[in-house]
Amino acid sequence: MYAIIETGGKQVKVTEGQAIYVEKVAGEPEETVTFDKVLFVGGDDVKVGSPYVDGATVTAKVEKQGRQKKVTVIKFKPKKNYHRKHGHRQPYTKLVVEKINL
Repeated sequence: MYAIIETGGKQVKVTEGQAIYVEKVAGEPEETVTFDKVLFVGGDDVKVGSPYVDGATVTAKVEKQGRQKKVTVIKFKPKKNYHRKHGHRQPYTKLVVEKINL
């Protein structure tokens, strides 16, 4: 069985026992997080939401919180003595999917 959930403005396909990286979700390590924005549930019986499947949830355990590698952005305009250097590290949460509930 698998499901497609919406989190952090993105859609993620998940199965039970899978580890996924998503946009930062509030929670400490070893806490349980429940996602109720389930768009699709597949397997033996298929359920498609409009936009969400009624009563379907996905529970996952927070494994760790972290930040990705630094992305450097450089702005430069020739002959105008203008240059800016800026760095960004996107926060993420690593989750382990425990159960897909219908």
